[in-house]
Amino acid sequence: MTEQEQLDEIKKYFQERLDTYGTSPRGADWNSSEAQNIRFAQLARVIVPASNFTVLDFGCGYGAFADFLLDQKMFFTHFYGFDILDTAIKSAVETHPQTGLYSFSADWAQMPEVDYSVASGVFNIRLDTPYDQWTMYVLECLGQMDQKSRKGFASNFLTKYSDPEKMASRLYYADPCILFDYCKKNFSRNVAILHDYGLYDFTIIVRKF
Repeated sequence: MTEQEQLDEIKKYFQERLDTYGTSPRGADWNSSEAQNIRFAQLARVIVPASNFTVLDFGCGYGAFADFLLDQKMFFTHFYGFDILDTAIKSAVETHPQTGLYSFSADWAQMPEVDYSVASGVFNIRLDTPYDQWTMYVLECLGQMDQKSRKGFASNFLTKYSDPEKMASRLYYADPCILFDYCKKNFSRNVAILHDYGLYDFTIIVRKF
């Protein structure tokens, strides 16, 4: 299966979720708004509290992370959202009409360099893609986020330390040790793994200062 075929299958999966549940956590394949916000809180830890920061959401869906930041009084100067699903981008634009504060696009080339990048739940669904092939895709995407991020980036993953009887074959359970080692060697000396917030996943944070 080529990378484009992989992405086409992923797009089909998330389109079905969006069609069924609309602009809601379940529409972005989260179980609940509570679980979504717990994960958002971990990702937001990459941001050093300050004014005048910009952020890029890799796999933005309908733009929920932007709303979370504002609810937490983390006031960005501009929020850039990227998603491979055109209909998700349309939903994000419709629900965030302040064009001077937000930019949403399905074209990665239009994403500028920002202070921070995040990715939430983007890599959890691998469907029929072989595990090692999906891991290579993950590392490629982390490299793309690194190139766009001046101060740091963060991403969450389902963990390989999940209970075996609850693990589904269509999902990607990452090895936090492998990702930590890769990020440490390739992106920054300042890397953290957060694996203590009560969910079957972890967040990796890369700080570039």
